[in-house]
Amino acid sequence: MTTTPDNEPAAPAGVTSAPTDALTTPATTPVTNTTIATQLAHRTIRAYTSEPVAEDVVSTLLDVARQAASSSFQQQVTVIRVQDPAVREQLHLASGQPYVGGERGELFVFVVDLHRNAVIRERAGASLEPLERTALFLQGVEDAVIAAQNMVVAAESLGLGTVYLGSIIGDVRRVITALGLPKRTYPLLGLLVGHPAQEPQYKPRLPREIVTSVDTYPDLDAHVDALAAYDSEVQQYYDLRDTNNRVDSFTTQITRALGGGPASQAPVLDVLHEQLLCLH
Repeated sequence: MTTTPDNEPAAPAGVTSAPTDALTTPATTPVTNTTIATQLAHRTIRAYTSEPVAEDVVSTLLDVARQAASSSFQQQVTVIRVQDPAVREQLHLASGQPYVGGERGELFVFVVDLHRNAVIRERAGASLEPLERTALFLQGVEDAVIAAQNMVVAAESLGLGTVYLGSIIGDVRRVITALGLPKRTYPLLGLLVGHPAQEPQYKPRLPREIVTSVDTYPDLDAHVDALAAYDSEVQQYYDLRDTNNRVDSFTTQITRALGGGPASQAPVLDVLHEQLLCLH
């Protein structure tokens, strides 16, 4: 275990020279180890080489996901590995993201799964009513997200890249059909894992004082300057990013784009009801 200094502050917006250390090196923390260093070095990877992920690595990732914490030990998650090109193409069409298509990277879908427990209860003559409660669905969401994050940390510790695919719910009915999902299931998110074919900068996160607090909700009015400084840092990130010429701030994105994408406009509640989920 070692100690490390804080990052130097980012340069002001408008700088177009070489990227700052904050954009080219991972964040640091007062206490670190190899696991923490892996987590702090997370980057979204959207381009992969043609090198396949070894089968023993895939098996390991699936086991890591399976061993994740589970709400009330109900284990309401199923992970589907997508190998059929036709099925992957359907997920590509549902997502609308080009990197979801093709053959590069391993594609997994994390499914909130109340169906399995419904079958167990039905065989035992127990009521299925609890599985219609929103609270039970949210417990399944917790299981799926924790399992996915377990897989991400493991994959990145092995030098692989990852990208979460919340975009697959842009056409969630297509995904349900493509994966043959029964009632009481919902494909919450996808995950691509593979050998990176890019080295993106590190995307800055909101300051600690804005997203954490003690005993009560943080006073946002007390951190106006911190948010403005963060906006400048995000603008610099986009200004210097090697994948496009976009220049944007965090607050501008939230003001302009929040809720605008297909996944954000998906008929989630309608589909949940069709799947006999969140009925009350």
